[in-house]
Amino acid sequence: MYVGLKRQWFPRLSSHSSPHNLDFIKSEIKGSDLRRNAIRGSRKQRRHAMGFLDHLFRLIEDHEMRLLARIWIKGLGRPFTNPSVYTASMQSICSYFENYLEYKDDIGICIADSRNPEKNSNVAHSVFTQKFGGSQGLLDRIVELPTFGHSVNHAGIQICDVICSALLYPIAAEVYCSGRVANVHVQPGARNLREHFGVRLKRLQYRFQDGSGRWTGGIVVSDALTQRSGKLMFE
Repeated sequence: MYVGLKRQWFPRLSSHSSPHNLDFIKSEIKGSDLRRNAIRGSRKQRRHAMGFLDHLFRLIEDHEMRLLARIWIKGLGRPFTNPSVYTASMQSICSYFENYLEYKDDIGICIADSRNPEKNSNVAHSVFTQKFGGSQGLLDRIVELPTFGHSVNHAGIQICDVICSALLYPIAAEVYCSGRVANVHVQPGARNLREHFGVRLKRLQYRFQDGSGRWTGGIVVSDALTQRSGKLMFE
């Protein structure tokens, strides 16, 4: 399905001539390119980027996919320790995914975008300690530790890259950093992305109530600038 969508909207994407349709998976649509075209491109580029994103959302909605994400807004002048943030985010997402699997009465695995062996190992080990270091029954439905793949081989990772890079990142930067941070990452044009896709992003979240009755999961924002709510991503 995703290969067909890529061929339809980006017929010249592949630089390799091949008689095999599935080889098209190896040519990636970068979310950064879509973001640039949707926000700062010509009228034709904006229409093309938004049209592709609209059709991608239809694919996600038709297959009843659900979104889980952690977004961190760095505080001004505050340290941002990448290893701890990445591992904590993966642990949170795995706990949300576990709840979703329980809701669906199913089992699953997590395939993440590969970085390098050391970083991959640290992330997998953090989930290992979460799964086996406490009480029984934690992450039981996630049947294996996170494994790591190359995005050129995984449609799911490519879709995640597009959603994160072309939508979540520019929307979050505009919403939470406008008026406080002045650099190329904060683009007023991202408001159009939020207005166009905000409601659909909100509906695609998997949200649930934890043991204390508090709603969690979905697209979670940790705002170290002004501690504002994640619901601003969609309004």
